[in-house]
Amino acid sequence: MPAGITPRLEVKALADRRVQPVISAENLTKVFSSGVFFRQQTTAVNNVSFEMYPGTILSLIGESGSGKTTIGRMILKLLRPTSGKLYYKGQDVTEIRGKTALREYYRRVQGVFQDPFSSFNPLFRVDRAFDMVYDVFLPDVKNREERTREVLQAVNLNPDRVLHQFPHQLSGGQLQRLLIARALLLDVEVLVADELISMLDASTRMGVLNLLVDICKNNGMSVLFITHDLALGYYISDYTMIMHRGRLVEKGATREVYHNPVHPYTRMLFRSVPDIGERWDRSEKFVPEQVDEEIAEFYAKNRGRGLAQLSPSHSVLMSLE
Repeated sequence: MPAGITPRLEVKALADRRVQPVISAENLTKVFSSGVFFRQQTTAVNNVSFEMYPGTILSLIGESGSGKTTIGRMILKLLRPTSGKLYYKGQDVTEIRGKTALREYYRRVQGVFQDPFSSFNPLFRVDRAFDMVYDVFLPDVKNREERTREVLQAVNLNPDRVLHQFPHQLSGGQLQRLLIARALLLDVEVLVADELISMLDASTRMGVLNLLVDICKNNGMSVLFITHDLALGYYISDYTMIMHRGRLVEKGATREVYHNPVHPYTRMLFRSVPDIGERWDRSEKFVPEQVDEEIAEFYAKNRGRGLAQLSPSHSVLMSLE
């Protein structure tokens, strides 16, 4: 394991393969088109397959622009896949239509994004935001105030201090906890956490991550933890997927991926993690073209192997053919 990576927090034993995945993707692809007269196409996600199991955390790690957020947006039905299949409990997500079906889907599948301020209407107090959740998803609930207080206390927030505040009167950490409280209120089964803690300070980060772990243990929620921080991915996740230019180049149990990285891109990511006990070597230079050459040589050497299963819980993209 590379220096600078914190010891992994034990979350949950690996998912029993006999359990049905709550989310599964098969050869998922998303292509964006741009231009009017001369159309250009950009493949953001290319032939991606993975599964998410109840009560586990799956980290999706990669550099900016690698396609991580696009996968999250397809799960949240904010984007439609160009090809491939995406299933929620065996049901094709693209076939979920109609007001009632969509309402039920979004009650079970929610997202928490990098900027918590953008998730709240600045004109509404926090209690109004929760009332809207009840009105749309839980109209039959009678004891609204009691349930709201319960979920706020579960995320270590004082209801008396936050319910009557406007979003701008709360910190980023408090707003992120409010979004997690909303997910608790809805009893969601899948949470897409896109750069959940990138705007938070170090002490607040650990509190939010430990909160996610507790919810997974107690409620069986499945989390897609999208990040570019390798240390946090190792700290929290059961499974890890490494993404590079729209492709999953390595995936598997977190311990296997981190302790036995095979793909050149994964190895490069680990080499780039700074060690807190050593000063940065200014003479050392990072040349992106060098990494591209290493990947090309790796694919050429393993031509024809495609996505290889190195162990029951560790797969590596050995070549593009």
